[in-house]
Amino acid sequence: MWVLSRARELSERSTFIRTEQQGMLPQAGEIHFLWEISSGEVEEGCALRTFGRLTGYDAKISEAIFSVHHNLIDYQLRVRTLLVEPFEACIGSEYMVLGEMETAAGNIPVIQARLLLEANGVNLPLLERAVQEQRKYFQQRNEVEVENKMNV
Repeated sequence: MWVLSRARELSERSTFIRTEQQGMLPQAGEIHFLWEISSGEVEEGCALRTFGRLTGYDAKISEAIFSVHHNLIDYQLRVRTLLVEPFEACIGSEYMVLGEMETAAGNIPVIQARLLLEANGVNLPLLERAVQEQRKYFQQRNEVEVENKMNV
């Protein structure tokens, strides 16, 4: 079983490398919060960015566990780190991840990481607020564009 999953990951990695060599870069990824990903709001295959505290790491299977506490609930997310190895995990540190959304057996969300950045020192509540404000702005802008199209 492990051999099959490892072979699949290596195949995905070679596809990723071929894509870059052909000049097609992967999407930058929209910011999603861990609780949004855990609740199933993000589609499989979607490029995304998120952040959380590293609470576990298993180097044998190249998998990290990110956690975040939001509205009295603890959320966890599995992150595959095969494409960013060697990964020097610092348990308890805050990290930001850029990658693609996948689902594992049992419909569990997993991110295939393309980039992991340690985010200690980043004011994460302020970052969350900034993301919320940016979303409001884009929603208002889209509503105005729709109104303008209807009035034409």
